[in-house]
Amino acid sequence: MERLEGIGSLPVDADATVVTVGFFDGVHLGHRAVLERTVAAAARRAVPSVAVTFDRHPREILTPGREPRLLTTVERKASLIEDAGIDILLVLGFTQGFSRWPAERFVTEVLVEGSHAAHCVVGENFTFGHRAAGSIDLLIEMGGGQGFTVEPVDLWALDGRMVSSSSIREALAAGDLGWPHRALGRRFVIDGTVVPGAGRGHALGYPTANLRTWPRLLLPGQGIYAGRATVDGRAHVAAIDVGTNPTFGTEPLHVESYLLDFEGDLVGRDMAVEFWAYLRSEERFETAEELIAAMDGDVRRTRELVPPVGD
Repeated sequence: MERLEGIGSLPVDADATVVTVGFFDGVHLGHRAVLERTVAAAARRAVPSVAVTFDRHPREILTPGREPRLLTTVERKASLIEDAGIDILLVLGFTQGFSRWPAERFVTEVLVEGSHAAHCVVGENFTFGHRAAGSIDLLIEMGGGQGFTVEPVDLWALDGRMVSSSSIREALAAGDLGWPHRALGRRFVIDGTVVPGAGRGHALGYPTANLRTWPRLLLPGQGIYAGRATVDGRAHVAAIDVGTNPTFGTEPLHVESYLLDFEGDLVGRDMAVEFWAYLRSEERFETAEELIAAMDGDVRRTRELVPPVGD
């Protein structure tokens, strides 16, 4: 997949394309339906498929302080979009200036002149342009004059529940991994870099890898989880703490993982943490011995719930 950054990277090197536009946070099943329809429409026309997305949630600019935490980094989102078969990914910077673009300007400069769109595939609730004034009806109307057609895609539902990034965020914040697993079509993953910690885990017999994450990312609800941690392409079963270490005082909410049957220094390395099951709430223990006993139980249950890689 070719990746383009910013308006200045346009136009695309193709006479015609099929384009989709969206923020695609999490790239859930509804997003995948739109992306796959885009890829199929491009294949029928023998032209490249293009996905247009943004470097930050629009509400970070439009309503600062009220924007949601995100389900994926830009890099993971790009990887998931590539997995859907998209040929070209355009990542636009969502700035104050860009937020004031009229809908008509977006169509002309991004879709027509920038992407050479012959066809556009969008979710049925798609809006665009300043104050979200652009609708599918406007897109269809402009397409008639600019030489492209428009294909709306129905929203995705599972057992009557709409699949959306917001519903996935709400479930994760409550420690519910079931709905995110279904709605994403995969297990929820957090990416970050391992940084030095206080060293308490090593002293307790459970050395943990402390993950520094992108500040915009959503962390699941506070608690102990079973899952896997992937480093340098190798996955390891892991017991995961999303918490504040209350036994030793209060720290900022963070993620730390004990990788079972692993030895080595992980500091400075990128790591992806995949959440499989919620085990229990994080507790404050009166003694280190009580904490160790609880951690023994967490590791035992993690072994029971998460099979070794390859099994």
